[in-house]
Amino acid sequence: MNIKVSEQMPQKPETVPVRLSLLTYNIHKGFNFSNRKFILHQIRDLLMETGVDVAMLQEIYGEHSGWAGKLDDWPVVSQYEFLADKIWPHYAYGKNAIYNSGHHGNAILSKYPFTEWENLNVSYFKRASRSLLHGIIEIPGTGHTIHIICLHLDQFKVIRNHQLKRLKRRINEDIPADAPLIVAGDFNDWSDHASQYLFAGAQLNEVHLAMHGVHAKTYPSRFPMLPLDRIYYRNLELVNCNTLSHYPWNKLSDHTPMTAEFLVAGN
Repeated sequence: MNIKVSEQMPQKPETVPVRLSLLTYNIHKGFNFSNRKFILHQIRDLLMETGVDVAMLQEIYGEHSGWAGKLDDWPVVSQYEFLADKIWPHYAYGKNAIYNSGHHGNAILSKYPFTEWENLNVSYFKRASRSLLHGIIEIPGTGHTIHIICLHLDQFKVIRNHQLKRLKRRINEDIPADAPLIVAGDFNDWSDHASQYLFAGAQLNEVHLAMHGVHAKTYPSRFPMLPLDRIYYRNLELVNCNTLSHYPWNKLSDHTPMTAEFLVAGN
């Protein structure tokens, strides 16, 4: 039997380079830095003005029956659904702390659909809850999928290091080495222990350090002194990054947001 072999092998479709913008922000449960004023509506308006493709948020209420009964402008839906509105039709939420009146945690709001997502518990003690919200988003028509991990780590170093080890294990065991990856959130890491786990251990870079030589100071928002919030990345080309520490951002949460823009290159 003669089998005719095509002279040209079928070519794998090339992915199209695309820009991806994102923001990380600890929203302080929708209250201002002094906890005296509910400012979730102002946060939503300003987030919408940024126009980012992905918003990675920490300290966001999924539910709170106490505040819902006290505040007239408390949203009828969860805070992450309220913030997503018509801008980010796709979102994932992971509980970070659960109590009698409700729960709060981390959220990822995205213009692009998730292929899957998971909330991974990395708590050190049973009574305290910390988690990694890991999602995979797909940019339609480009062939690109991007791993995104949103987190809020503990304030105590020994516990935070335990969580960083779990993060490194998650990256090394569950995310392909050549896959685009972004890890962002509130690291509570003013002395930069996170980098020893993520630079050498997982081959990530940090946006502000890569572009400006130092981590961005993001806390407290009125007079930023500590570099608590970070955006780490790998297999992406960094285009720019910024901290939103100007008015009116510095009058809202106790943290200032960080933004970054990447080029996701074609294969």
